[in-house]
Amino acid sequence: MPNHVDIRQRLPLLARHEGVWDGWYRYFDVEGNKLDEHRSRLVCRFPALSEGSAFDYDQTNHYSWPDGRTEVRPFPAVLAGDRIVFKSDLIDGWAADVPLDTHQRTTMLNWVRLGEPGVYLYEMIQISDCGHYRSRVWQWFREGRLFQRTLIDEQRVSEHTAWVTGPTFAGDPVPV
Repeated sequence: MPNHVDIRQRLPLLARHEGVWDGWYRYFDVEGNKLDEHRSRLVCRFPALSEGSAFDYDQTNHYSWPDGRTEVRPFPAVLAGDRIVFKSDLIDGWAADVPLDTHQRTTMLNWVRLGEPGVYLYEMIQISDCGHYRSRVWQWFREGRLFQRTLIDEQRVSEHTAWVTGPTFAGDPVPV
């Protein structure tokens, strides 16, 4: 059973990420060559605040490319000690506040890509002091060797997620 109240107390930095974030993902190889880029809209919420949820945290990523392709990826998680744990069809991993950051800006993640043997990632997220901007860096490893980086720049466009009802909103205007 999710521990709805406790997650905000145990992971206060993660709680600051609640809302809707628009941004760009840019992928680079180890030589710095751009491999791909696409727009994103991420919805980060704590469904535990609604009764009946099986998860403490839920993130839905909506991606869109200039050629019209789109993709939606759900990432539900549960609280486990001092971290949240993700288990989905795509990844198996965790996220946690970094207590050594006395400025309380840093969240770290680690996950393995299911279906891609030997591939794992580390992510560092920096949220601005005002809470409206964040930057993220993914470092991709295959068999222990770095092979790719993803740089993500985002701006919070809404602190509220109740209006989000499904995958079709990707790119829709944010209600004021």
